[in-house]
Order: sequence, then structure tokens, then C-alpha cells
Amino acid sequence: MNTGVASAYRLMGRFSRACTLLAIALFAAFKVANFSLGISTQLVIATIALGIGIPHGAIDHLVAMPSHPRRRFVAYIVGYVALAVVAVVLIARWQRAGFDLVVAMSALHFGFGDASYFQEGADFSGEVIGSRIDSLIYALPAGLIPLILPLTNALTTPALTRINSHLVNWAGGESSTLRAVTFIIGGLGFAWLALRRRWALAVDLLLLGVLALVTPPLITFAVYFGCWHAVRHTARLVPKLPRALKAASSGGSGQAIWAAIWPGLYALVGTLAVAVFLMLTDRHGFASSMLWSALVIVWALTVPHMLTTARFDLRSLRLW
Repeated sequence: MNTGVASAYRLMGRFSRACTLLAIALFAAFKVANFSLGISTQLVIATIALGIGIPHGAIDHLVAMPSHPRRRFVAYIVGYVALAVVAVVLIARWQRAGFDLVVAMSALHFGFGDASYFQEGADFSGEVIGSRIDSLIYALPAGLIPLILPLTNALTTPALTRINSHLVNWAGGESSTLRAVTFIIGGLGFAWLALRRRWALAVDLLLLGVLALVTPPLITFAVYFGCWHAVRHTARLVPKLPRALKAASSGGSGQAIWAAIWPGLYALVGTLAVAVFLMLTDRHGFASSMLWSALVIVWALTVPHMLTTARFDLRSLRLW
């Protein structure tokens, strides 16, 4: 139990919900006013959101294992980078297959990561929450809703065409089926959690569903990745980083969160630099879109990141 760390978790939970509610209210007002954002503006917002989310996954080497023995630590970093490089090549070479694989992995990563966030927050606050079954029932729709609903939205086609035309038919004609299945899983998950009185989890599923239905697909991605997934994962880094843990234990939730963000900022600068380079020098392997180049890099880095995080998720949920 650590009330300071628990406060950092609650801070990021409130922040993610506030951002989501703001986006829903703003775009609901846009609909009433018959106003819409152009696709270029949406691409810019999505690129910014991608940048905001990059640091949260850039310090796996600091939390995955101790820095000693040095040889093992270096081997982990080399393997991590090598896996990311292989992923870059594969995604650039087999764009649609790579995209499908990343979507499937991301759905699991997002859902189980968010479920772990709740479990860890409860552990640090000394609360006793529901069973593992509740967490599993929450995890599946929590990962599917912010990915599948935007991707199967008819408005996604012009966005994917601008990003990379090879991704337009990513679902192979099964978009309607995937969308229907996601709605069913989301509805059943919400009903189960409401009956179990797991109100925080149920409300989260409701917010994510409304976000995906009210906002344009790229905005859904921007809000979810930059203002939901990334910030909640950042809270999970606080107890794993000595400086952030010290700040949280002293009552400085905001300082603790910043201490968890700061070490990963180098990845943001590096990713932007490499994305610009790829965009300008390799128009065949990568689309000329800045967002596509950045996406390829982030997806590639996400592969080892998801594998690293999966170990923590399984432990947090008492599944391993």
C-alpha cells in the first residue's frame, strides 16, 4: 500500500476521462453546428497524439530488469532494438499483414494494460476489488473498442488512403462482422460489469464506445492513444522508477508523473528525426506521409514493448 502512488494513478485516470469527455462534448457540438474538421487537420492532430504517446514506451530498459549484471542488461537492449528493426523491415515490406498483426497485438496490449492499471491502482490504495474474471471481461472490449470501431468506420477510408492506400482493405471485407462482434463484446462486457457494480470499469467502456461513435476515427485514435493509454501507462511507471516513486511517496503526484515522462523524451526526438529521414529518402518503402513514417517506427517499437509489458500485465492480474 502506498497512498502517494495511488494518487498518481487516480490523477491519470481522471485526466484520461476528462480528455475523453471534452472530445466527446466538442465533437457533439460540431455535429450540432454541422461543422467538420478536414482530413489534413485530423492527420496533424493524430501525429501530435502519436508524439505524446511515444515516451511512455521508451523506458522499458529501465523497468524490465536491473542494470546489473551489465552483460544481461546490454543483451536485453540489443535484443529489443534488433526485434524493433526486424519489425520495421517486415511492416514496410508486408504493409497490410504487418498492420493486421499490430492491430491484433495492440488490442490485447491496450485491454490488458488498462485492466492492470486498475488492479495496480487498487493494490497501492489498499482496496479489494473484483475477481480476475471481471478484469478479463473488461480487458477484451477495452482493447477492441478504441481500435476496431474507428478502423471499421466508413470515414476511415479517406484517412487510410492518405496515410497508406495499401491499408484500405485491411480487414479483407470483414469490417462489418468485426464491427458487430466488437459491439456485442462491448455491450456484454458493460452489462456484466454494471451487474457486478464495477462502475469504474463499466463507465470506461461506455466512454470509449461513445468516443468512437461521436468523434472521427483519427480523433478517436488521437484521444485514446495520447490521452488515455499513454497517460495510464505512465502512471504504471511511477512505482518502477526510484525518482518518480520518491516524488509520489512525498505527495507530489504531478512531479511523479513528470519524472516518469522525462526519461522517455529522447525517443520522441529520435522518432521524429528518423520519420522525417524515411519520409524524404525512401518513398517506395514508406509513404510520403509523415504520419505513416512515424507509425511504422512506433509500431515496430511497440512489438518488443508489448512483449515486455505483457509480463507485468500478467503479474498484476495474478495470471502468472
